[in-house]
Amino acid sequence: MNDDQLDLIWGVEAIAAFINRTPRQTYHMISKGQIPGKRVGERWVVDRRDLIAFFRENKE
Repeated sequence: MNDDQLDLIWGVEAIAAFINRTPRQTYHMISKGQIPGKRVGERWVVDRRDLIAFFRENKE
């Protein structure tokens, strides 16, 4: 995948599975801006690379 392509995760359930949290925990974190994401229509979406970078930066 080159840098111009997006690697998106759509929906709270899919995002929750990716970060190993419940959908309820994930919805709370994303809606409060605690993890990067954007609401598109009625669904939340995150860029997989942004999410990985976020957790790597906040390890400490």
